[in-house]
Amino acid sequence: MTQPPLLTIILTPLLILALATLLTWVERRLLGLWQDRYGPNRVGPGGLFQAVADGIKLLFKQDWIPPFADKAVFILAPAIGMMTVMLSFAVIPVTARQSIADHLNVGLLFVLAMMSLGVYAVVLAGWASNSKYALLGGMRAAAQMISYEVFMGLSLLGVVMITGSFSLHDIVTAQSGLWFIIPQCAGFVVFLLAGIAETHRLPFDLPEGENELGAGFHTEYSGMKFGMFFLAEYAGIILVSALVTTLYLGGWQGPLLPPVLWFALKTGALVAFFILLRAALPRPRYDQLMALGWKVLLPVSLLNIAATGTVLMLHAPG
Repeated sequence: MTQPPLLTIILTPLLILALATLLTWVERRLLGLWQDRYGPNRVGPGGLFQAVADGIKLLFKQDWIPPFADKAVFILAPAIGMMTVMLSFAVIPVTARQSIADHLNVGLLFVLAMMSLGVYAVVLAGWASNSKYALLGGMRAAAQMISYEVFMGLSLLGVVMITGSFSLHDIVTAQSGLWFIIPQCAGFVVFLLAGIAETHRLPFDLPEGENELGAGFHTEYSGMKFGMFFLAEYAGIILVSALVTTLYLGGWQGPLLPPVLWFALKTGALVAFFILLRAALPRPRYDQLMALGWKVLLPVSLLNIAATGTVLMLHAPG
């Protein structure tokens, strides 16, 4: 396996940051379309430069740290959130030849490990802020993200059992005849719901909960520290969409079009679905969110594993 060029390693995080910034504009335009109102339409063609204007505004806003906060941890928390998301993209195979470490034999475990570490960002942010609203948001995030990581991991066991590998490249290759969304439809639904909860996006944005908590774990943040949380969330949407594409929708595979375009189209459609959920669904109560996970998603995940194992045993040679 050849080593990726240094230029790829440097450009990949820059591209992700650019896409996350662009996604803030895409989301606002799509929300305007679906909710029958105007989105950003003043700055640049179609409001395209609004994301740039917002970025410049964040750069020049006062980077204030509350005197009652734990300064070191307060600064470290958004950096952890950004770093874990960026590292996860290293193993995503965009095409058969384009990624940093797509042939890593434990690529799927690497992504799950990075997403698990991401919980530290919101928990530490809530605790270091020394604010009751931020602390409540951090505790909600801890319970929500750790719980839904369980269901996310269990939902993937069916894919791993069929493929016999933790390599994301091998998983995409194994779908050359049939995408896993068909034999693993239950795992697909569980993984998608768990991904929404992991990125704490609407309707599962309980760690922020503007109605009850003001802004939750990042209530005390301003300037680019807030911007890092913001960008990490949008990069997380792209990451989960890319993972669903890789694990269940055949990755880069498809007829006629170039592989990178197929990957982009599938990922883009899933990102649009994330945004549609924000436009269409209300936020549930926190107990309803946890009940959905432990009372519905957990049994479905276990049944999916049992059914997959049974089918594989029945069709095993000899």
